[in-house]
Parts: sequence; C-alpha cells; structure tokens
Amino acid sequence: MKKVVTFGEIMLRLAPPGFLRFSQTNSFDVVYGGGESNVAVSLANYGVPVDFVTRLPKNDIGESALMEMRKRRVGTDNIIFGGERLGIYFLETGAVSRGSKVIYDRAHSAMAEIAPGMVDWDSVFKDVEWFHWTGITPAISQGAADACIEAVKIAKKHGVTISTDLNYRAKLWKYCDDAKREEIMSELTSYCDIVLGNEEDAEKHFGIKPEDLDITKQGEHVKAEAFLSVCQQMIKRFPNAKKVITTLRGSISASHNTWAGVLYDGKTMFKSPEYQITHIVDRVGGGDSFMGGLIYGLLNWPEDDQKALDFAVAASCLKHTIKGDANLVTVAEVEKLMSGDASGRVAR
Repeated sequence: MKKVVTFGEIMLRLAPPGFLRFSQTNSFDVVYGGGESNVAVSLANYGVPVDFVTRLPKNDIGESALMEMRKRRVGTDNIIFGGERLGIYFLETGAVSRGSKVIYDRAHSAMAEIAPGMVDWDSVFKDVEWFHWTGITPAISQGAADACIEAVKIAKKHGVTISTDLNYRAKLWKYCDDAKREEIMSELTSYCDIVLGNEEDAEKHFGIKPEDLDITKQGEHVKAEAFLSVCQQMIKRFPNAKKVITTLRGSISASHNTWAGVLYDGKTMFKSPEYQITHIVDRVGGGDSFMGGLIYGLLNWPEDDQKALDFAVAASCLKHTIKGDANLVTVAEVEKLMSGDASGRVAR
C-alpha cells in the first residue's frame, strides 16, 4: 500500500482531570493532538504507511510533540522546524447536560507562521497515494491557508487522491471576513476527491442547507435522508468530488450520543448502522477517527463504499471510549464491533 500524507497543526492539549471545571483544577492532563495528526495516528494503528507534515518550534515542547508522533509510528521526515511556540488548546470535559468547552491559544504558533515555499511538496508527494487536510489548517492564518492551497495544487499535479474534513471552527477564523473564508475554502475544496462535513460545515463555509428542513430541530433523531439534498448540492458545487460523506451525531446529552454516517457517490446514498454511545469518555477527535477509518476503508475496499462507511463509523464509535485526541484502536477491534459484538467482554 502506498503512503498517505496529512497536513496540519499538532497542539499541546491541557485538560483538567476528570470532569473538573477550569476554575476547580490545580493541574492539567497533557496530551498532544490535532485534526490531521489524529488521522495520521489512526492510519498508523491500522498498518497504513503515513506521514504527518507540520511546522514545529525547535524546543523541548516541539520535540515532545515530535516524539509523540514517532511513538505512534507516524512518519515525521517531512516535518519542518521554525517559530517560537507550539499551539495550545485547553479542554474542559462536559458531562450530562453540561457541554465540553475548548479555549484556543495558538496565535503566532510555529504552524500559524508557515508560508508557501517552506515545504518541498514535490518531494513529500513522491510515491504517495492520498493527501488529507482539514478546514482547521486554513483557519489558522493566511500563511497556513496559502501553504494548504500550494499543497493541494501540487498533490493534484502528482495524481494524488485528496480528501478534506471541512471542520468549521468559528473561534479560529479571525484573520478574514466571511466572504474571504468562503473563497479560500471553495478553492481548496475544488481540488478534493473526498469531502467530509456535517450540515454546519456546509452551511457556514458554502451557504448550503438541507432543503425544506431545519436539522437543528431533529435533536437526537437525526435522519439520514435529511442530508441527501446537502450531498447533492455539494457535488454540484464541487464536481471533482467523487464522494460526499457526513457524520450523524444525535446529542441526547454530553455523555450520551447516537452516532452514524452517510456516504453519497453521486447516485446512491449509503447509510451506516446507528450506535448508541451511552457513556462517553472523550468525544474530542471523533470526526478525525471517522476520517482515519474512512480513508482506511476506501483504500482497502475501493469498490465497497458501504463497508468503508461502516468501518469508519465503528472506528469513531470506539474513539468515544478513549481518553485523548487520537483513536488508539486496531483493525481487529473495529471489525469486532462491526460484526455486532459490542459486549465489551474481557479478551483473555
């Protein structure tokens, strides 16, 4: 199997232990993570050769992030160094009716100060089959957006399959207005073969909404059919896209969600089984684990979209049981859940 490359920012995540609020804690649990690095870790766990491309500061914190990637068997040879600091985000984990909260501290990070020309993309994409970016990267700064545009153009020249998770983050898009944001995201998405996004992503980035339906009023009862018009509009807007995928999260509480997904190939809409996730340990990285599972599935079963989708949903369901950003599960564990075994019995 040829290599996958992901591109984005890895951050230091600081979270109060358990379910403490920021105002209660005297210490923080430390992990490293970010949208694209999380996808890379998932793929490495599944045995897929994968490189993560980012920019890190040449200091002990940057080295610690680098070590985390190497520990997870993610390739780091194309990481570049510069800048003064690693981005940080603070996470307060919610429970029951209190939602989780994220505070970003990533201004002027090494990755935020990246610029076109810093990464040798022609070298990066040698013998690469797949390139993945997310909407978080261009949200960081104009330089990061320009570097991402540079990357997708060169990836397309090399014949690489390109995927995105649109990942709208209102707290990050600060350097430009809404019209410029739509222009940036439209240009980037126009190069993509595989597009993942939920109804908020489609509306906020492109003004695309479900026809004759207010999804926000569905609550826990998220209907797959509601997304058909969104998928159809997305493929019409971005004709290079071969598949449009969305996750279906029904939020009963911060601790109990329903979880499923749909995939539309321009003709057929595939729907996964729905899972009840009743005791969420950590939902951060859920979408990234879905994307990692989807890439694995589409690479291994290119003619079976249903199986690829089912693998992605089962993988991300398991992520909700794991503390931290990354999904630390194996193919065998995902396939066990896909087979219907959700017993959680001890493996002896």
